[in-house]
Amino acid sequence: MALPPLTEVGELPEGVHPAPLSEVRARFGVGSVRRTALILRLERIYRVAQATGHLARFLVFGSFVTSKPEPQDVDLFLVMTDTFDASELMGDMRLLFDHSAAQAHFGASVFWIRRRAAWPDERVAVEFWQVKRGGGRRGIVEIIREAV
Repeated sequence: MALPPLTEVGELPEGVHPAPLSEVRARFGVGSVRRTALILRLERIYRVAQATGHLARFLVFGSFVTSKPEPQDVDLFLVMTDTFDASELMGDMRLLFDHSAAQAHFGASVFWIRRRAAWPDERVAVEFWQVKRGGGRRGIVEIIREAV
């Protein structure tokens, strides 16, 4: 399941594009020192989110998943299981689920929601992150487990 080519403006086509972390690394974690640093952040965050045992979906959006040579940071939207309780977390896990702390500690903009809190439903909540600041829509990446 390969990521599609970027559009003429350097973005993924509209939609949610599933890809394993290795493909995201090969596609977007190369080409500059900045991108290499950001993919390491992304991989660390993915491991921390998975370690909670409650990660349902891990979505990446923004300039990192474009052709921009020097993205500012990594933008993430995490969908967590309904039984997830961030107040029970410690250390890096706790910091990841506090937006300001995640920005300072991980260098990433992390937004998250529990599945049951998605309004009006999970599909619409995920589609929201495809909307660009200036209007219009872009593609986003959903990190999926590596095929065995």
